[in-house]
Amino acid sequence: MRRSIYLGLCDDRRGVTAPMIAVALVVIVGIMGFVTDLGHAFVVQRSLQASADAAALAGAKDINCCSSAPTQALTTATKYSAVAGQLNAQSNITATMAGGYPKLLCLTSTGISCTGSSAANAIQVRQQATVPMLFAQVLGIKTMTVSATSTAGLAGGIPQPLNVMIVLDTTGSMDQRDSSCSIKGATKEACALAGIRVLLNALSPTADQIGLMVFPGLTNSSQAAADICGSGSPKVAPYNASPAPVYQIVGFNSNYRTSNGATTLNSASPLVQAAQGSSSCQGIQATGGVGTYYADAINAAQTALLNANGQANAQNVIIFLSDGDADASTAPTSKARNQCHEGIAAAHAATAAGTWVYSIAYAADTSSSTSCSTDSPRISACATMQQIASDSTKFFSDTQGSSNGCASGAQSVAELVSVFKSISYSLVPPRLLLNTTT
Repeated sequence: MRRSIYLGLCDDRRGVTAPMIAVALVVIVGIMGFVTDLGHAFVVQRSLQASADAAALAGAKDINCCSSAPTQALTTATKYSAVAGQLNAQSNITATMAGGYPKLLCLTSTGISCTGSSAANAIQVRQQATVPMLFAQVLGIKTMTVSATSTAGLAGGIPQPLNVMIVLDTTGSMDQRDSSCSIKGATKEACALAGIRVLLNALSPTADQIGLMVFPGLTNSSQAAADICGSGSPKVAPYNASPAPVYQIVGFNSNYRTSNGATTLNSASPLVQAAQGSSSCQGIQATGGVGTYYADAINAAQTALLNANGQANAQNVIIFLSDGDADASTAPTSKARNQCHEGIAAAHAATAAGTWVYSIAYAADTSSSTSCSTDSPRISACATMQQIASDSTKFFSDTQGSSNGCASGAQSVAELVSVFKSISYSLVPPRLLLNTTT
């Protein structure tokens, strides 16, 4: 009897599942808690990545921006990071910049030169944060470190629509040789046209319209075609002519390349013919004959930009190249005095209307006693070109033309073709790159 009772007790398994369920619940709750911790860490990492991308893109905009501050890009990247006190800091995340970051890079696979004050064409940002664990602490995991790395190149992003009017000096001095041009034996005009071709190869036909004006202006619009493909020199008009001189050689067009991916210029484009010439077109020439006066050419460029067709939401841009020494005897009577200041006023009006005005001082004199002779107070051609630019980052100079050289404080690029390349980089937004890009 006792044996049967004992066997019955052994066979009774009621209540055995309770501890099994208890153990399983602990495991399940632990797994759910660990997953919750991982999810929180993932959210923190994604936030870090977003701020790292923003910091890299912001920093890339300032690569080679400033000859006086070659590491400005690093300062800007840090400013836009998630580090405490910076623009993308978050109260619930304690982020730090990884040691050695942000850092400038010179990548060889992007096709973008590292010439410039920063000696770089990309920037890399790496941030990290320590995330406290809640449920995972039962497994001995108190914290988890997450990081985010982002690399941005200084150009190559999605292009914004642009209306670009180039205003080119074609006075007699542009027929002189430029020993500093990367094209051996080129005249100043030929070197400038080579720079324009670099610009045409960099911008996007699907987004960017480009036109060309010259000064001195021409007697009528038919002379514009003669300036590009004529057998001789076009007829130049005095600046005070009536009707007013025609400054526009080529109106806004986007056929300078057949597609965004095209690697060569479209030889059938009037703009390309003007900048490159062909077997039947000599291209733009330095005609000269009436001195230098450019205020009305800048005004004409701004008027054309305001009337640009099909690009209502585009950013308007003027790229103005000259030695800046305005002193034409044929300037309009009302503007014959203070001709350099008249040019500055025209450019400032364009800037006030939202246009980005780039100025390229080409062999600009730094002396106020030997340039801009019509102006009172006196001003140098170099200072004039500097003030024409919308801001310091849009002022470039080849540093030639005087013993001291007309230097840009923000841009260290001095060779003219490279100047146009730098301008093209500034017009094309930066882009994110794979962190493994070399």
